[in-house]
Amino acid sequence: MKLSNLFVGAPDVEIEHLMADSRVPLSNSIFFCVKGMVNDGHKFIHQAKQNGAIAIVHSDEMKEYDPDLIYIRVANVLDTLNVIASTFYGDVTHKMKMFGVTGTNGKSTITTVIRNVLNQFEPCGYIGTIGIFYGDQVKDAMLTTPDIIPLHQTLYEMYQTGMKAVSMEVSSAGLDMHRCDSIDFDYAIFTNLTHDHLDLHGNMENYYLAKEKLFTALDETKTAIINIDDEYGERLIQATKAKVVTYGIEKDATYRAMDIKIMVDRTQFNLFHNGIQYAIETNLVARFNVYNLLASIAALHESGLSMDDILKHINHLPQVLGRMERIEEGQPFTVIVDYAHTPDGFIKIYEYARSITEPNKRLITVFGSAGNRDSKKRKEFGKLSDQYCDLIILTEEDPRSERAEDIANEIRQGIQNTPCVFIENRYDAIRQAIEVANVKDTVVILGKGDESYLAYEFGKNPWMGDHIAAKDAIHKYYFGESEETSYENE
Repeated sequence: MKLSNLFVGAPDVEIEHLMADSRVPLSNSIFFCVKGMVNDGHKFIHQAKQNGAIAIVHSDEMKEYDPDLIYIRVANVLDTLNVIASTFYGDVTHKMKMFGVTGTNGKSTITTVIRNVLNQFEPCGYIGTIGIFYGDQVKDAMLTTPDIIPLHQTLYEMYQTGMKAVSMEVSSAGLDMHRCDSIDFDYAIFTNLTHDHLDLHGNMENYYLAKEKLFTALDETKTAIINIDDEYGERLIQATKAKVVTYGIEKDATYRAMDIKIMVDRTQFNLFHNGIQYAIETNLVARFNVYNLLASIAALHESGLSMDDILKHINHLPQVLGRMERIEEGQPFTVIVDYAHTPDGFIKIYEYARSITEPNKRLITVFGSAGNRDSKKRKEFGKLSDQYCDLIILTEEDPRSERAEDIANEIRQGIQNTPCVFIENRYDAIRQAIEVANVKDTVVILGKGDESYLAYEFGKNPWMGDHIAAKDAIHKYYFGESEETSYENE
C-alpha cells in the first residue's frame, strides 16, 4: 500500500509492513514510536531503520532528523497505529460479524461455543486464550487479545480465507492497552467481574472501567449482551449506547434459565425468551456453564440464527480444551481439569465438584498461583480449598521470578484444617493426586488447563498441559501401563 494512501500529503512510496517492535526485521515498513509502560519507541528509531523502516510515526519533537527517513508527526501514536492498522489490513472487521466477549471468567467457553455453533452455518474464526483458529488453521496465541498489528493481520488472514464472522476474547489488559480501539464489534458480551488482575489495575473500580471500554465504544447499531445477575451488569447497561439484551438466572432477563438440573455429565434447564419456553439439554456441566450457554445462545440468536437452529447444535458441544474438561481414561474416579485461576473460579469448580462427589468420598485438588502477579488472592485460594476439599496438593504454576514454595506458603496461610502437601514439579503433583485417589473420589486440577508452557524467571518452558499430564499419569501410575505410553502429541 502507498504511504500516501495512509497519510494525507505523504510521499507516494510503497509500504509493505507495519512495525511497532524495532527489533523485528520488516522491509519497507512504517515504524510507530509507541510509548509503553517500560519503553519509548522514540528511542529506537535508528534500530527500526536498520531493520527496514523507511517512515517514522512519532509524537515527540526529534532532536535530529535522518534524511533517509520520512517523518510523520501525530498527536497520539497509539491512536494513529489503531487507525492505520485497520486501514492497512483492509478494515476487515467492518466486513465480518464480530463477537467480543469480556469478563473475568467464561470468555473461552462462550467464544468457543459461538464459533462451534456458528460454523454450522457460516465460517467463523476464534481468537483467545486457547489459540487462534480459522478454517484449518490452528495457531498459538501469545496473548488472550493480541497486540494491535498482529491482531489486524490475523483478522485480515481470516477474512482472506473466507471467514464471515470472528468470535474473540477481549481481555481487560487488551482494552486498557487500546488493542481493540479500531475493532468494529457488532456484539459485545459481558460475563462477570470478580477479583483478578488487580496487580495490573490496582483495584476493582479500575478493573471494571477497563471492561467498560468495550461497551462505551458501541453505537446504537450494535448489541450489548449483559449478565444481569452480576452486580456490574446494571452499570454497563447505563454506560452503553448499544441495544441491550440481558441474560441470567436469578433476575428477570431477556434470556433466562430456570428449573436447572445439573448432573455429572449433562445439564438440563428451561430457557425463557420472549414469552416462549425452550427445553434445553447440553453436555456442558455446572451452574456457571448455564450462564456461559445463555450468553452464547443470546449472541447467536441476536446475530440472526433461529432458536431452533441454535438448540439443535448445543446438545453435544465439543470439549472446550482445559475448561471443565473431564478426563475419562477408564479410571474409577472423576478427574476434572480447569483453567480456573480466580477465587470466583475456584468456588464455582469446587461447588460443582462437591455436588457430584458422594458425601463419604474425597475431593482432592491440585493447584498453585502465578508468580509476579496478583498475590492478594493466594491466601483466599487456601481458604476456599480448606472449605471444600479433603486433600490439597500445592505445586508450581508459572512461578516466574518467585519461588514456587514461597507462593505455596502464602496459600497455606488460608488453610487451617485440610491436609496439605507441596510438590514443586507440576507433573509429580498431578501424579500424586492420581495415585492417592480412591474409587468415586474427585480430583480437580486447576490453573493451567491446556496451556502448553510453564513460565519461569528467564522464559517459558514447554509443558504438556494439565489435561495430558492427567491422562499420562492415569495410564502410567494408576493402570501401570508401559512407560512408552505418551499423550504429548494429542
